[in-house]
Amino acid sequence: METLNKENPFQKSHLYYYQASGAQYPIQDEVGQLAVTKALPQAVSLVRTILKILSFRLGSLLLCGKLCLDWKWPFIHKFCEISVGKREQILKNWSKEKTLIPLRLVFVLIKLFCFYTFFSRVDENSQNPTWEAIGYHIDTKKNVTKTHKDRPLENGVIETMLETDSSLIQSLKQKGLEVTEDPNDNSVYKIKCDVVVIGSGSGGGVAAAVLAKSGQKVIVLEKGNYFVSQDYSSLEGPSMREMYESSGILSTKDGKVMILSGSTVGGGSAINWSASIRTPSNVLHEWSVDHKLPFFESSEYQSAMDVVCERIGVTKNCTEEGDKKGTDSTWLVDAVECGGAVILTGCKAEKLVLEKNPNKGITRKKCVGVIANCLNNKITRKLQIESKVTVSACGALSTPPLLINSGLKNQNIGRNLHLHPVLFTWGYFPEENTEFKGKINEGGIITSLHRVVSGKNKTRAIIETPAIGPASFAALFPWISGADMKDKMLRYSRTAHLFSLVKDEGSGTVKEEGMIDYRLSKVDKDNLQSGLRQALRILVSAGAVEVGTYRSDGQKIKCKGIKDKEFEEFLDSVTAVGGPSSRGDYWTIYCSAHQMGSCRMGSNEKVGAIDENGESWEAEGLFVCDGSVFPTAIGVNPMITIESTAYCISKKIAESLKM
Repeated sequence: METLNKENPFQKSHLYYYQASGAQYPIQDEVGQLAVTKALPQAVSLVRTILKILSFRLGSLLLCGKLCLDWKWPFIHKFCEISVGKREQILKNWSKEKTLIPLRLVFVLIKLFCFYTFFSRVDENSQNPTWEAIGYHIDTKKNVTKTHKDRPLENGVIETMLETDSSLIQSLKQKGLEVTEDPNDNSVYKIKCDVVVIGSGSGGGVAAAVLAKSGQKVIVLEKGNYFVSQDYSSLEGPSMREMYESSGILSTKDGKVMILSGSTVGGGSAINWSASIRTPSNVLHEWSVDHKLPFFESSEYQSAMDVVCERIGVTKNCTEEGDKKGTDSTWLVDAVECGGAVILTGCKAEKLVLEKNPNKGITRKKCVGVIANCLNNKITRKLQIESKVTVSACGALSTPPLLINSGLKNQNIGRNLHLHPVLFTWGYFPEENTEFKGKINEGGIITSLHRVVSGKNKTRAIIETPAIGPASFAALFPWISGADMKDKMLRYSRTAHLFSLVKDEGSGTVKEEGMIDYRLSKVDKDNLQSGLRQALRILVSAGAVEVGTYRSDGQKIKCKGIKDKEFEEFLDSVTAVGGPSSRGDYWTIYCSAHQMGSCRMGSNEKVGAIDENGESWEAEGLFVCDGSVFPTAIGVNPMITIESTAYCISKKIAESLKM
């Protein structure tokens, strides 16, 4: 810093950047607020306990060792009294801790929340003072030109966050819905429809369109809010907060996998990268033959993929800005424009309404609707939506908890959760040393996909390029020291990323909301390793001067003048290590943007939670139309598969309602 010229604007921004500290007010309060509201309760309790222990001298001695000792009275310092240099060393030790694993987990949690907050927070001008130094700039005033109506769902959406008890009833009736109040029960409003669809993403949007166009009165429940492109913030923090589950900070219980999942009208289709890949033929064959679900190799399913791809405008060319075809601008528009659908935003399903079914004996019940809660405190009553058919399409993380909370017992509900685990690699491309110009936050989101195949021509992994903002980058990137992290972030705009994604054989469970367990198999780790090594080869071939992984020790190698043998030796050291809770020397954070299989389709109730028609084995009139129905992982971006499966299931529902 001493060599920086304070009068030079460029160097002035660097000076501010290096002087900036996470201790500056009100960053600490913002970190605490984010952690308390978005982290798992167990994680918050762990951090709180460790911080409490560190407030005592003996506690600091227990957790920090000799680094808190001094020759002067009182000989043992509390953590807050220790010098910054020693505190940094303590954090390094915690990162490497293999015996007292909670210390490693606390390090991960503090690092994640501090860096995410530091690089995502903005001032009243929507700017972060560190962005200039790291080469990050976004135009928050840029208007996106639309070719369709500004708010295409306006005539069919009721935004409950803007309603009160009285206005909600009026809005529902204006949309043609029958609303009644029980004089003996002032806790609910009863609303009648033909079909209630829980969730508005790739599955729910398609189901709503197919059923509404078949003449059914449909209500769509969405716990998120409705945004159009003009509403979208270019800022990482607000975007994650408004459109992602848990503000984009959702993880497995052990902190091994960070999970991205949409929570807005359009669900995952609104926030994904629009990668539109048909279900691989080998997956369809596996489901049809091994899982005894022949419909997946039928002409019906192939036709469904054709219909889906045409409706959402799948093209091999890059689309114009602002023309993304999520369900919020396609299928849901179809549902609303035919006059058959009403979308309630800010409304969360709590419990399915199940009744005895005299025609099906004591083992199979009948689903007659759902009880939902508006997330607006001004609406004091719950909504009891009475329907002929109920469709759960709230995703592989939310459908199982809803079904279990409603009393369903099938052993497959909440199990067999697949996440398409991802590990990152990076390569640094100084602008003066390469033909590639620009910054990583510019240009297309995803323009290609590379398959890593085995000798038997079997896909082991796929390699894609992620869109990653500075806050997410800093939260996930390995921390070696404060100075090293600041140096690495200075290179943010010219650090390219590739990730390895696998069709996971391992699986997990999700039986309570937000409580996710997950384990990779050895095959998964081997395949991820192959993908990582190939991704690093690609980065080096493209001209990166330095490449590395996200392993906790900052695994990397400089490429200038490197010999093939030396690089291959480095690649031999690249493996898929465990997560923070593992007891290995090194660890890493995995990521997931695809969740599937947790309410899988099966040929009988012993192997699946729903049948080939998408209907629950336990409750007549209850269907599932989201990624949770997949019998296995599929190994590619799942949007087309979810929409195609939902299309087929919805067509069958529509036919059954006409009988």
